[in-house]
Amino acid sequence: MRHRPTSRLVGAATLVLAGALGPTGACWAQEKGVPSDATAIPMPPPAPPPRPAELATPAQAEAPRPPERPAELSPPTETARTREAEPVKPADGAEIPAPPPRPAELSTPALAITVAPVDDSACRRRLEHLGARFEPLPALANGQCGAAKPLKVTALADDLALVPPVTLVCEAAESLARWATEAQVAAERDLGQPLKGLTIGTSYECRGQNHDPDAKLSEHSFANGVDVMGFTFANRPAVSVLAAPEGTPEATFLTAVRGRACAFFRTVLGPGSDAAHANHLHLDERQRNAGHRLCQ
Repeated sequence: MRHRPTSRLVGAATLVLAGALGPTGACWAQEKGVPSDATAIPMPPPAPPPRPAELATPAQAEAPRPPERPAELSPPTETARTREAEPVKPADGAEIPAPPPRPAELSTPALAITVAPVDDSACRRRLEHLGARFEPLPALANGQCGAAKPLKVTALADDLALVPPVTLVCEAAESLARWATEAQVAAERDLGQPLKGLTIGTSYECRGQNHDPDAKLSEHSFANGVDVMGFTFANRPAVSVLAAPEGTPEATFLTAVRGRACAFFRTVLGPGSDAAHANHLHLDERQRNAGHRLCQ
């Protein structure tokens, strides 16, 4: 009976020791025969270790402000614009002298182009050798139309008259003279009569093609084309370029002279080409790409 208080004291001490030792102490208490309900006493959780200084979140720093815009880049104020618009005057109030006038040689328009006339002296010598009668005319100029060195041709070889005389540049006049010699041969062969003259419709005339004001300028505008209306003879009626009855000597003659014209002129148009050339032969020296010729 004297030993019981001692046992109770030992059990209480063991319980306190088990709480201090945690689970290990509880196990030890169980091993020593301490009641298991002693482990149910709650214990405060251990405090976490302090966070390292290098991992600590720094206080949010204030974002840096952009540098101020330089004054020279800032848009001018209304006052500044007014000041810039005002002319600067010398301090003494005198007017600023005007700049010197632009030299005359620098005042010529940039687009003004002077084209040197073509040297046609060799062509004129050939034309004389062919027996043509002609005289030089002053330069022709009418807007976009004109010719630098036109000629007035009154007759070709063997006194073949041109009625009325034609105004042509030398190249076109030479082609007409060479073709006329072929026409002389055809007249003797097909009609048995020498050719005495050519009836001319138009030579130089400033106009559009086919008399259309909206069309491209005709070669007549450059004294580079001529219209032949017919042929005259000494002892027989004239032959018009209008289509002659098929199988007649006149039809044979017209077919021959029209075909030979294609050998001398770059453009040959006549009856059957279109309505605008139904009654005459249009002959010109218009240059085309790759030397192309139009013979219709």
